[in-house]
Amino acid sequence: MAGFVAHDNEEVMSEINMVPFIDVMLVLLIVFIITVPVMKHAVNVELPKASNEKELIKPETVVLAVRADGSYFLGEHAVSDTELFQQLQADAAKEPQPDLHIRGDKDVRYERVAQAMAAAQQAGLKKIGFITEPRPATP
Repeated sequence: MAGFVAHDNEEVMSEINMVPFIDVMLVLLIVFIITVPVMKHAVNVELPKASNEKELIKPETVVLAVRADGSYFLGEHAVSDTELFQQLQADAAKEPQPDLHIRGDKDVRYERVAQAMAAAQQAGLKKIGFITEPRPATP
């Protein structure tokens, strides 16, 4: 720490120079004076109340099975292509909209699965998922 040397005696003065601290405090005061009015200019809105509880209502799921021969099953009932589209439209109109889970046979042509996905998209369904079975673990 730097000190002043007195002229009369050669002792070091151990006083703290306060001028740099005062300069810093004045700069901080000016910064706060400038920024506080900027923070106050905000539109008053009533914010919604939110909670972190889990949602208990789960959306319904519609299971569409595609057999190896290309036939469609909604749940347990066989449906034709036109009936599939009509049923998917009815499901898309529900609130909340159900999720569509597609179970495709491993031997089915990709074209039939793609047609089902296109019908779901045209019907207005937003959430489409695929159901698969995991491979067995190899030792």
